[in-house]
Amino acid sequence: MTQDTKSPTAQLDRADTRVRHDEGITGEIRAFIDRVRSGDLGMLPVIVGLLLISTVFSTLNPVFLAPNNLVNLLFDAAAVGFISLGVVCVLLLGEIDLSIGSMSGLASAVIGVLWVNTGLPLPLAIAGALLAGALTGFVYGSLRNRFEMPSFVATLAGLLALLGMQLYILGPTGSINLPFTSGLVRFGQIMIIPAWLSYALALVPGAIIIFGGLKTIQQRSAANLSSGGMTVVLVKAAILTAALLFIVFYLEQGRGVPWMFGVFVLFVVILDYALTRTQWGRSMFAVGGNAEAARRAGINVRRIRLSAFVLCSTFAALGGVFSAARLASASQQAGTGDVNLNAIAAAVIGGTSLFGGRGSAWSALLGVLVIMAISNGLTLLNLSSSLRYMITGAVLAIAVIVDSLARRSRASHGRA
Repeated sequence: MTQDTKSPTAQLDRADTRVRHDEGITGEIRAFIDRVRSGDLGMLPVIVGLLLISTVFSTLNPVFLAPNNLVNLLFDAAAVGFISLGVVCVLLLGEIDLSIGSMSGLASAVIGVLWVNTGLPLPLAIAGALLAGALTGFVYGSLRNRFEMPSFVATLAGLLALLGMQLYILGPTGSINLPFTSGLVRFGQIMIIPAWLSYALALVPGAIIIFGGLKTIQQRSAANLSSGGMTVVLVKAAILTAALLFIVFYLEQGRGVPWMFGVFVLFVVILDYALTRTQWGRSMFAVGGNAEAARRAGINVRRIRLSAFVLCSTFAALGGVFSAARLASASQQAGTGDVNLNAIAAAVIGGTSLFGGRGSAWSALLGVLVIMAISNGLTLLNLSSSLRYMITGAVLAIAVIVDSLARRSRASHGRA
């Protein structure tokens, strides 16, 4: 039995199909503009910021965009990036952890003492550092849950306690040098992903977009819902793949893509999957948006808060391990200075809201690139540390202002 192509139903189906395909690219652009107008800026500010920073610093000093300088920037970004990943977790709940720098410094000290001084195998020393981070986060989460102690106060007290522990276990020497020939130091300073593997990995995100887009289109078509068509998916995949291939090609003109940064990106992908594809991730956003409503919906708010603080301190400890690998030492200066500022600023600049309920793991990646680009560019210009602190603080203030304005715009748009 053949379908009557002249029937009103068939004609409406064909018309609906033409509308869906015609609105593909145009509809996607229109939807993006509508999101921006409503205050949902996403990662647009940080991408624009990266372009402006690159333009300004490359104009003032052409070395900034030299391949090897960008490779060094990626090496430096990995350690701070791990700490910023943990910050994203607590900021999503509207909480804060001010001890992340001290936690990373303590973790590097634990590595030096257990591995170099005591002689334990490196994997056990790393496990000890991560366990210290997890226990610290557990204490913060318990104080928040049991005594309603504001995270600002609890982690500020923890900052001082962890700093004291770091100074104590390092002893009077105050510094422990790590073996330069060890795999950990080589990982933090010279190990590069093979070129063929870098190019292969650059193709993976585009393939995932195509596969996921095709699956979504099929599901929406089966449910008789409109979709943007395959053209939009292919355009997105092509743009992202071309950008990643160019980045890899450009970095390969120097040393290549650092393994250290590659591992950081892997953890970003894992955390992004956990936040967007699991029940735990949905609960994180629900608690950050409205903790009382989440509790009434049956979400264990205390358990979610505890997990966020544990993850934050554990990521801070992992950042300390990477920092020790990068510097080939554990010292009293580790985790001090602008580590706290850079990690928190990276998460906020990347798009994670200080008010909770909004953000992503990619915020840490993009934000830390902005922070390290500013630091690297100012260093190349031989500016003093005082100016670097002031400029970084100004960028953080601008990011918070943008977040506040976007939040106000979303609220007014919702009322309208």
